[in-house]
Amino acid sequence: MKRSIIITAGGIGTRMGKTLPKQFMLLNQKPILIRTLEAFHAFDPNAQIIITLPQEWKSYWKELLDKYNIEIIHDLVDGGKERFHSIQNALRLCEGQQIAIHDGVRPLVSKQTIQHCFDGLKHAKAVVPVLGLKDSLRQGSTTHSENVDRSRFFLVHTPQCFDASTILAAYQSGYDSKFTDDASVVEAIGIMPLLVPSNEENIKITTTLDLKILNALLEK
Repeated sequence: MKRSIIITAGGIGTRMGKTLPKQFMLLNQKPILIRTLEAFHAFDPNAQIIITLPQEWKSYWKELLDKYNIEIIHDLVDGGKERFHSIQNALRLCEGQQIAIHDGVRPLVSKQTIQHCFDGLKHAKAVVPVLGLKDSLRQGSTTHSENVDRSRFFLVHTPQCFDASTILAAYQSGYDSKFTDDASVVEAIGIMPLLVPSNEENIKITTTLDLKILNALLEK
């Protein structure tokens, strides 16, 4: 079955405090986004891969591909105002019956996690990889709070995988600020995602500490 994989890197996140978008920063001597691209190509060399990028950074990306001798075939689309709009742009190019959407700055997603997600599509129209919580949780304010049963909560990761007709239908709706990921978009049309295990290394690089953690993991 043909797969389409959208790697979303359409933002220019500022939380790293750098002028270079985080997807281009080096992780163990190689740009983060290249590592992510390689992870999915290694999983399925025949998959259609689409990357969303800020329009003004496309030429820089092509320079990186040349510098690191990357010949993996993929399509580029412009990132939108919000992540939602970036995904909408990419979906127009998708040819697969199954569509995975992944954060470009989660470079250490494992083959097993990706396989869990696609296998889940045998039983559901939407699949989300998650991790259970280890820390205790409290809800409320700094002066009045109460303990929360952590077994009822999960950390949500990507890739989130979908039956093509489901995700295409979901993205026909308008943007809502409540949409935090693709699963929340399909949930808005009444589709409940299946949850499958992710890998702990599948960290989204948002801060310099995240980058240091993944560098340490790769050095080991």
